[in-house]
Amino acid sequence: MHEWWKEAVVYQIYPRSFCDSNGDGIGDIPGIISKLDELQDLGVTLLWLSPVYPSPNEDNGYDISDYCGIHPDFGTMEDMERLIAEAKKRDMGIIMDLVINHTSTAHPWFQASRNVESPYRNYYFWRKGGKHGKLPNNWTGFFGGNCWEYDERSGEYYLHLFAPHQPDLNYYEPRVLEEIKKILRFWLDKGIAGFRCDVINILWKDSLESSPKKLILTGSEHYLSLDGTHNILRQLRQIIDEYNAYTVGETVFVDTKKACDLCAPERHELHTVFGFEHMECDQKIVKWLKTSHHWGKFMETLAKWQNEVPWNTIYLENHDQPRSIPRFGSRRYHMESGKLLATLLFTLKGTPYVYQGQEIGMDDFDFTSMAQVRDVESINVDKLLKSAKIPSTLRWKMIRATSRDNARTPMQWKNKLGAGFTSGTPWLGINSNYKTINVEAQKNDPNSLRSWYKTLIALRKENPTLLWGDFRLLEAGDTLCAYQRVGEDETLTIVLNCCDQMQQTQYTGDVVLSSYGSHTFNGALLPWEAVILRGE
Repeated sequence: MHEWWKEAVVYQIYPRSFCDSNGDGIGDIPGIISKLDELQDLGVTLLWLSPVYPSPNEDNGYDISDYCGIHPDFGTMEDMERLIAEAKKRDMGIIMDLVINHTSTAHPWFQASRNVESPYRNYYFWRKGGKHGKLPNNWTGFFGGNCWEYDERSGEYYLHLFAPHQPDLNYYEPRVLEEIKKILRFWLDKGIAGFRCDVINILWKDSLESSPKKLILTGSEHYLSLDGTHNILRQLRQIIDEYNAYTVGETVFVDTKKACDLCAPERHELHTVFGFEHMECDQKIVKWLKTSHHWGKFMETLAKWQNEVPWNTIYLENHDQPRSIPRFGSRRYHMESGKLLATLLFTLKGTPYVYQGQEIGMDDFDFTSMAQVRDVESINVDKLLKSAKIPSTLRWKMIRATSRDNARTPMQWKNKLGAGFTSGTPWLGINSNYKTINVEAQKNDPNSLRSWYKTLIALRKENPTLLWGDFRLLEAGDTLCAYQRVGEDETLTIVLNCCDQMQQTQYTGDVVLSSYGSHTFNGALLPWEAVILRGE
């Protein structure tokens, strides 16, 4: 079966923040359709949509109430079918977000399950509490706090590893998996190219016993990457292969071995997974406790995954992470460090992912208080920190650095009120730098960051060494990194100056690309310069 996804360049769209066609302040599917030519011009070939299904939006669509519908905020099923068709005309496929660890409490399955006599009762984990309001177990959830919610109607508690409005599905009930298979076929029959599978390695819970207390995620040994999950994935993969479709898994707390257990070709589970280890190099224990970014550790981690996982997903941003330039690059050399990060993205081995706005260098939000934040995770963490007597200034510093809303501010298309995103009031604040950082300002500028992305995407498509060549790390320092891609008949050396100062290096070769536009290379690198050299 042709592994077409290895040659793809994926562009992630957060629909709520991408393009609003009707002025209600919320991005929508007709808005996405209106920008397909822009995306085709960039050179991307797959579009991953964060959830567009009906949802109460307690977690911005990751709490689904109907897997086979479209939320009215985003449009209609006819709009979705038109998007699939229009994307295909431009040689682009659509990847849907598949969220099957949990549903919304508004889903008909859950509402029916609240009746203890319902045939849907076992679709979820319902348990009686102990005496004096004691919970069924001592597990803690991904959003902080315990993960059991009491339901008056049922007189029992239900399990939710995420928000209380996101009850976990119970795969001990065989009908649950049959329902999921129907959902896969529904969308694949409509012509989508595959699925991004949300927190996909925690589907199976081997028991609901209490566990020794941990600082975070007490009880996680009962659901992280268990055999039951592997079995579910193998069953779903049979359907995926019928359609020659693609799956990428968001997999939490996996190392390279566990990643291989999920995506090694001979296992027939997922095609690829998102590793998080490189995104955790600047944190202690949990993502809210940030440390300084060190390029050496970052590069060594990327190299480990390059060498130990059969095929990587390469990404620096997504809807859950802060923006990459303020995080890994330089505020002083904003565009230059953005070009270096792009060079890294497209010269590693694997399928590259670009998150909306990354190609123009969008920054974290410039909010000034919690009143402007909409992210449920950030709000819950702020409450948890407040209950722990953490001062408000320190709480805000932590939220400001790490909130998922950093990546969710509306796409900056133009230097006009609403940033070309909306003619109305945006659902989330727009970064005030839209006046200088926007697509319109960069599209026809050959020296812009967007043009650099376009150049790199085109180079990757036409260069077999960048697609298929082996990876070899040469140097991983805190200011200088270098590695090679070794093909059948050429070797490319990529050298990155990861600091605000000039550096002299020993590397030589003919210049394929320089982020400063140089055509010769004498070993000297300007601040945040990236070069691709041909020759040993």
